[in-house]
Amino acid sequence: MVFSTTCAPHPCTCIVSGVRPRRASICGFRYLLRFSLLVGQHLFDNLLDDGSLRVYDLNSFKVIRAIRGLGEEISSLVCLKRLGSELPDVWLASGRRIMKFRMDSPKIIQIADDALLVVDVSSPDQENDELNEIALNANKTHIGFTLDSGAVGIVELATKAVSKMKSKHESICGCIRFIPDRPRELVSGGYDTALLHYDYHEGKILSTRKIPEVVGDVTLSPPFVVSIAISSTGIIAAGTADGRLLIGCGGYKAPKGKESGGKKRSRKWDGLNVEEEIITKVAEGPLVALAFEDSGNLTVSTLLGVMTRYQIVYDHNEGSVSLDKIWQQETQSVKKVNALIVDEKRIAVGGLTAEGKGIIEIWGKKP
Repeated sequence: MVFSTTCAPHPCTCIVSGVRPRRASICGFRYLLRFSLLVGQHLFDNLLDDGSLRVYDLNSFKVIRAIRGLGEEISSLVCLKRLGSELPDVWLASGRRIMKFRMDSPKIIQIADDALLVVDVSSPDQENDELNEIALNANKTHIGFTLDSGAVGIVELATKAVSKMKSKHESICGCIRFIPDRPRELVSGGYDTALLHYDYHEGKILSTRKIPEVVGDVTLSPPFVVSIAISSTGIIAAGTADGRLLIGCGGYKAPKGKESGGKKRSRKWDGLNVEEEIITKVAEGPLVALAFEDSGNLTVSTLLGVMTRYQIVYDHNEGSVSLDKIWQQETQSVKKVNALIVDEKRIAVGGLTAEGKGIIEIWGKKP
């Protein structure tokens, strides 16, 4: 999205449900907008805690597909385009299972028995170890997942084999991202205030970063890592429960045609290098959602709906990092934010109203 201080976005809202969710994921903008001329614009959401997913047509805000009755809430989902399909396949996390559904099925409403594949990723001796977030790598060959136990794992889509990293977080692991242009590497964030950088083929840790607590700072929340985003150029952003934002630029790779003869590409991503990062307090509450745009600008949202767009200023020769705030505005009807999606034209924000009803706000640039 291209926002400026003189041209802020404006919202239109639609109530999704009256069921209170624990968390939500919104999927579909970046992929589905490429097919808007063929099938219209659609939004995937799982704002319900009863194991339901809905697909909306953004032109009419009508539900065109749904999944119901999974028995456990859907904590996360990813979309995967299949050749010849107008709607993508969906992989979703529900309880201990990762499930695959074809959304172009003739059935408007699908149930658990309609899943093409079900993968149980938890250990038999940990019955309460539930999934939190899943992510799809750029090559669309692996799905990464995080668990309440702090474990991080991988599902290889070709074989459906499940493997877990040799080391895990000391507490709940809530977020995960693959690193673009690094076919073996991913980053996870946990309630142990740590970012862990893995080689997931070997299952080993390559680097770590603990978010330090601020001495003398009176806060109700420790610096739990509650959100992660990684840009196409390898810059990492991490949001904490105490309102701080980490920007790590040690893994930056200039886009093709814009290389300036700076430092050479390292053998491994170095995005957690403390010498090329900034950690700054940007909010009084948790930073629950982060999203990079193709331009490299970053949009963040607090739990209470304060959205801010930043330009990241990075001198890769000097290693210096700074943030320029471009735009800030509050959501109108979403009082507690769960999820955020950004594309070149709009922002979708999912969460709760003051009455505890699920809601999505669609923000678009003013003409």
